[in-house]
Amino acid sequence: QVQLVESGGGLAQAGGSLRVSCAVSGGTFSSYGMGWFRQAPGKEREFVAGIRKSGSSTYYADSVKGRFTISRDNAKNTVSLQMNTLKPEDTATYYCAASRSLSVDYSRAYSAERLYDYWGQGTQVTVSS
Repeated sequence: QVQLVESGGGLAQAGGSLRVSCAVSGGTFSSYGMGWFRQAPGKEREFVAGIRKSGSSTYYADSVKGRFTISRDNAKNTVSLQMNTLKPEDTATYYCAASRSLSVDYSRAYSAERLYDYWGQGTQVTVSS
């Protein structure tokens, strides 16, 4: 049973920073492409960032590019999302996800929810204006 557990969510002011992390257990973390998604109330879940299984390539939604950084530590089975210069529109539940099939260096593939096999329960990020 593969489990993903997010942590680090909370409250921040616009312009501030938060770091959310995801711990993966029950599988071979280094074999998974990883992604972060988010969902605000009443809106569809959207892609935020992705990272190749080796960490050699990263991918970002245009809305967060230059502000957010995804990273992974394969020795600790964790993936993190550093969120800087936060905006109120970043308010959402943030989910991490793992894909067994993502192995290609193709940015659009990482935004496809259908390619992810395992999902965490999410952590809430709230940004005040």
